[in-house]
Amino acid sequence: APSTSYHAPLTFTLRTGIASGRMVYIGVGGEIDGKVNPTLIVHEGELVQVNLINGEGAEHDVFVDQYNARSSVVVGKNASSTFSFTASKPGEFAYFCTIAGHRQAGMEGLVRVISGPRSSPETEGADIVRDPADLPPPIGQRPPKVVKVALETIELKGKLDDGTTYTYWTFNGKVPGPLLRVRVGDTVEVTLKNHPDSVVAHSIDFHAATGPGGGAHATQTDPGGSSTVTFKALKPGVYVYHCATPSVANHITNGMYGMIIVEPEGGLPQVDREFYVMQGELYTVEPFGSHGDMEMDYDKLISERPEYFIFNGAVGALTKRHPLYANVGETVRIYFGVGGPNYTSSFHVIGEIFDTVYTFGSITSPPLTNVQTVTVPPGGSAVVDFKLDRAGTFVLVDHALSRAERGLVGYLVVQGPEDDAIMHHGPADQMPAN
Repeated sequence: APSTSYHAPLTFTLRTGIASGRMVYIGVGGEIDGKVNPTLIVHEGELVQVNLINGEGAEHDVFVDQYNARSSVVVGKNASSTFSFTASKPGEFAYFCTIAGHRQAGMEGLVRVISGPRSSPETEGADIVRDPADLPPPIGQRPPKVVKVALETIELKGKLDDGTTYTYWTFNGKVPGPLLRVRVGDTVEVTLKNHPDSVVAHSIDFHAATGPGGGAHATQTDPGGSSTVTFKALKPGVYVYHCATPSVANHITNGMYGMIIVEPEGGLPQVDREFYVMQGELYTVEPFGSHGDMEMDYDKLISERPEYFIFNGAVGALTKRHPLYANVGETVRIYFGVGGPNYTSSFHVIGEIFDTVYTFGSITSPPLTNVQTVTVPPGGSAVVDFKLDRAGTFVLVDHALSRAERGLVGYLVVQGPEDDAIMHHGPADQMPAN
């Protein structure tokens, strides 16, 4: 095979369907859009990714002859699977459904591999990072009411790192999705729109909701469509929401997670500043640090082998792009959650001690005090409060510290006096008097 390395898989999306009485694959997007059993044209040495979407509900898969590359079997409408392979030799190779009788019924097409390389892809991408200071103010005292929420699922190429992009799936174009804020007793009406340019269906599951799928049953939404679900916020807490369209882990890792605060009656204790931080993982074909366009590797996802660990969607999200800023003497609250989809976090701020911690997002339980590190599972949350006594740059990490080498680090920049009575460089007899 050629030595050329392609950091951006050439991606094709196929939706199963019926055409002229036959079972077929129908191309979605790009040059194959709407074509029946389209020929997939790639270049030798190129990494190819195939997304399979179940369009009508029967079980299907895709197998690429000669490459021994196949999708998982997708069962049920809108279920999806992704797989990839390297086009290591030129020629024409069949792809088809391996379910008994389906190939003969019409589910067969060609992969045409052209000799020679393709030019390298561009590496510019949109800023998908959610500013940790981007969150609504506390609600405080008010009676329950109907709160209307508008969310849009948007698939876009975003900046993962310098010189590196990734195709994110998002709520409202950012990772994480917007922090929603209601109070206990509110009626929450959520309208979910799926952008017309999306290639797959999306939905939303609220951990704050009581009902089938947390709302996912009512919000399975095709590209260009919209749906609405209404639920009662029965119990206070800080809850995760995420997409719940199969493969759920695929949708979550691509960025489809966020949090909703259900305030108790009267609200939470007041602090000076609040921040919104979520942790996730990305499972890319290429290793961490590669340049170019990254794409999700389904085999790594299901075997839980991430290349990237990230805060708020990207490497450098909370260091280069949006550090947290505060002042000495202020009290800070961080709403911290884990989208995952797989790894538990040991959240820690180097050089600080959490004065109070609401574990697992339980804001009506008595908080823990004077905590160094808090455990947060996938699909879980925690609220940490602490007072800033000294200026400096404090580092946000998962204390599984190898993950900092794969992108998981943030800065809390505290401005004001550097109180040497609290910490100073040198021996104790050089400490200034209080």
